[in-house]
Amino acid sequence: QVQLVESGGGLVQAGGSLRLSCSASGRTFSRYNMGWFRQAPGKEREFVAAIKWSGASTYYADSVKGRFTISRDNAKNTMYLQMNSLKPEDTAVYYCATDRLLSSYYFHTGEYDYDYWGQGTQVTVSS
Repeated sequence: QVQLVESGGGLVQAGGSLRLSCSASGRTFSRYNMGWFRQAPGKEREFVAAIKWSGASTYYADSVKGRFTISRDNAKNTMYLQMNSLKPEDTAVYYCATDRLLSSYYFHTGEYDYDYWGQGTQVTVSS
């Protein structure tokens, strides 16, 4: 059974930083692309960032490019999201997820391209 567990969320002032972690089990973590999504109150879940199974390349939503960094440690079955220069509009529940396809060549930004999800971690940025 695949399990993803996010941690690291919290309350931070605008301009501050947080580092989210996603710990994975039950699947060969190192063989799947992974992604971060977020959902703000009253809004649909949106793509934030993705990373190749090897960690060799990454892809970001325009809204977070230059401020967020996605990374992974396959030896620890853990993915990270370093969030800097946080803005109030970054306030959301953040979810990690695994791509449906094994060792996918392409990055996917649609939530239906991901099959396993964590429970989410709340990030609140105050102004």
